[in-house]
Amino acid sequence: MPTSSASTTDSARPSAGGVQSLERAFDLLERMADAGGEVGLSELSASSGLPLPTIHRLMRTLVACGYVRQQPNRRYALGPRLIRLGESASRLLGTWARPYLARLVDETGETANMALLDGDEIVYVAQVPSKHSMRMFTEVGRRVLPHSTGVGKALLAGFPDEEVRSLLSRTGMPAATEKTITTADGFLAALDDVRRLGYAVDDNEQELGVRCLAVSVPDSPTAAAISISGPAGRVTEAATDRIVPVLQQVAAELSEALASSGS
Repeated sequence: MPTSSASTTDSARPSAGGVQSLERAFDLLERMADAGGEVGLSELSASSGLPLPTIHRLMRTLVACGYVRQQPNRRYALGPRLIRLGESASRLLGTWARPYLARLVDETGETANMALLDGDEIVYVAQVPSKHSMRMFTEVGRRVLPHSTGVGKALLAGFPDEEVRSLLSRTGMPAATEKTITTADGFLAALDDVRRLGYAVDDNEQELGVRCLAVSVPDSPTAAAISISGPAGRVTEAATDRIVPVLQQVAAELSEALASSGS
């Protein structure tokens, strides 16, 4: 955001066709989220370029509305009213994604999923099942740790290694199967493969007999990935060469759709 003087009003002046105070308030919320959910006014001023009086007025309003709360240490944290908005937005994101997942099922024959990174966990927000009878462990609303899933690898490949190590230290790396990666070094090596290849693989790591292929959704408003999952006997190395380009194309088209819906 551009630097503003303390005397500049931010109550209702449009910026690029919008209301400047709203733009600034949402920018501050996003900066708080990027900082881990809790910040001080001086940190927000330094990162946003806005003067302290302007930030203080905006934060007072956000606190009064319940979207921010002030901690005993005088720092500000994201408030509980954002939870309902986030949950509703996640459901809508899954709804918007369903036609794209349906196309994945049509073109690959396997179950298609969409997942988000929510805190330190992966949450599945949409699924279109395969016409085959085999049931996968994934279902909408299920939460799993990222180290044992293809979507988890696809999402965390976009983060610096030190952030990934920090996340893994918080969650631990329990084994879901005998093939689950259970060391940080091993997982970081797998992320290097994801970055090099452009897709992630879960090879019997979450559920024995099941392989998943996943890619991130570029420029998604929140970290998101799509995947297909199926029996290891069908999702073979040969099938991977056919399926991955379809995944990448659908992810790109979904990204464009999400961007246009926000314009």
